[in-house]
Parts: sequence; C-alpha cells; structure tokens
Amino acid sequence: MKYEIGDKIIVLLTNEEGKVVEIMNEKMVMIEVKGVRFPAYMDQIDFPYFNMFSQKKIVEKKKIYVDNLPKEKGVARDKKDEGMFICFVPVFDKDVFDDDVVEKLKIYLVNQTTSSFGFKYNLLFNGESSFDLANTIEPLHEFYLHDINFDDLSDNPRFDVEFTLSNPDKKKAPYYETSLKLKAKQIFKKIEEIKLKNEASFLYPLFDRFPDKVEEEKVDINKLGNAGYRVYDLSRVKELLPPARTVVDLHIEKLTDSWKHLSNFEILTLQLKTFEHFYELAVSHFQPTLTIIHGVGVGKLRDEIHAILKTKKEVKSFVNQYNHLYGYGATEIYFAY
Repeated sequence: MKYEIGDKIIVLLTNEEGKVVEIMNEKMVMIEVKGVRFPAYMDQIDFPYFNMFSQKKIVEKKKIYVDNLPKEKGVARDKKDEGMFICFVPVFDKDVFDDDVVEKLKIYLVNQTTSSFGFKYNLLFNGESSFDLANTIEPLHEFYLHDINFDDLSDNPRFDVEFTLSNPDKKKAPYYETSLKLKAKQIFKKIEEIKLKNEASFLYPLFDRFPDKVEEEKVDINKLGNAGYRVYDLSRVKELLPPARTVVDLHIEKLTDSWKHLSNFEILTLQLKTFEHFYELAVSHFQPTLTIIHGVGVGKLRDEIHAILKTKKEVKSFVNQYNHLYGYGATEIYFAY
C-alpha cells in the first residue's frame, strides 16, 4: 500500500496539503484537508516532497514601471579620475535544490570622474528598444538604471549611452556616444570570475576621459580659386547636384541586372554603397525625410543601416514600423538641419 494512516499528502487539483485518516480500499483513501474529511482516489493525491521536485518552481514576476521606481541616491565614491563605467550586480536566488542561481542583474552607471554628465540610456534586445532613460549623474557617484532578467541575456542585449557635459566646455566635444554589446557567454564568465574573487559586481568601461572637441579645418576659398579650382555659389549648389529620391529601394534586383553571381558580402556592400549615395543626396537637397526599403529577411541590411544612421549628425530620428506599402521592410528617416 502506497499510503498509510497519518501520511501527509497534497491534493494535486488544488495544491492543498492534508493527511490520510483512513484506508478505504486499494484505490481510495479518506483524507482530511483543513479539518474537512472526504474520500479521494490515490491518483488524485501525492506526497508533498514528490510534488516539490517534479514541479517547476513558479515565482510571480511583477512589472516595474519607470514612473513607479523610487529615486535612488547615488553613492559617493573615492575621488579618482578613472572614467565612466557600466556596472552589473548579479542578484542570486535559490532553486528547489537550494543552489544559488542568478535571477537578474541590477545595472548602474558609475561616474569615476570629477565632472557631472547628462546621459541618454537605451537598452535594446535583438535590435528593438526595450528601455530608455534620460537623467544626470553627478561626479564620483553611481546611478541605478534598472534590472534585467537573467533569461533575457539570450536576446542579444545592446546598451547605448549618449553623454553630454552638464557644464559645457568649449574645448570638449558637444556629446559622446558609446555602445556595449554583450553575449550570454561573456556574462557567465564574468559571474564565475567575481564568485571566485568574492566580489559583488563587474564593470565595463564606457570612456576613460570625455573627448576633446575636434576643430574643423577652415578652407580659404580665395586660395582655392587662385589655384585653379572651380568655386560655386552655395545658393546655387542644388542646381549642380543630381536629383534626390524620397524613397530608395535597396532590393538587389532593383540595383543591378547581373546579381545572381554575387556573394552575400558583395550584395550587402552594393546595397550599403547605394544607401550612402542617396543619403548624401537627400542631405544635400535638405530633404525633410527619406524612406529606405531594405526588406525583412534576417535583418542584416536593416541592422547595418540603423548602425550607420546612429552616427549621422543630420538624423533627428528614424523608425522601422509597419507601413501599408512596405510592411516592416522599410525605415523612415527624419532629418534635422
């Protein structure tokens, strides 16, 4: 007989605990749950410890919204001029076997400089924005950004941050952009390292020192004219430019008739060269928008174009959203001159 009188059991349907008070026959027992007795088939109950090891532990996950986050005070650090870092703090939990497992990572900006910075932070998974935040980080302080579930590390996280000096300096660059891409394998290795060293966190550098302003070289127009170069009136420059397009289709069959012998690398190179050509024309003609049709596919061309757009100072914003003409296969670019 599987059960004996007095055995603790759990009702599989309701997950309630009780005990066996009577053996009725080979298939049924009388059980007591919360003071109430009733008969039950043996396949409707189980021992509590069997259930614990056979069922996956379920932890209720609560959504945390930015507006509901309590404002955290930065923790002042020792005065060192070492740069800006992004810091990851693993948060451990216990599994059903009482082993330590990483549940999530708490993410901080760490300012080890003597300057205050404004920053714009954006977390992307598989190229899509998931969380963004704009704020200020004080000198020699750290700033809590948010948490990231450990399971989400398999979705190719990318951390984009743009910094500006809170107190502008004419000798310094107007802004500095940086990006950090991490793979789950890198994180696993870092966590094992800090466990061996008995440390609580690990860092990645974003910059050592805020970059200086790059002075643009001024050209003496008169010297160019005297040297034999043709100098044009800027007000008439559009008359000398090739016509621009508001929509550019980068499907390879639209760019060349003899494309079937081309490798994937050669196709991508031609598509990006065409994109750059029509982008420069759009900027030269002061177009307000430009639509690039890149298709859906595996997203390689789209990702390359988006990476280039992030470096262009004329780009106010760009979006890859559903369009009734192109579906999700086009990116709309908006310029700011």
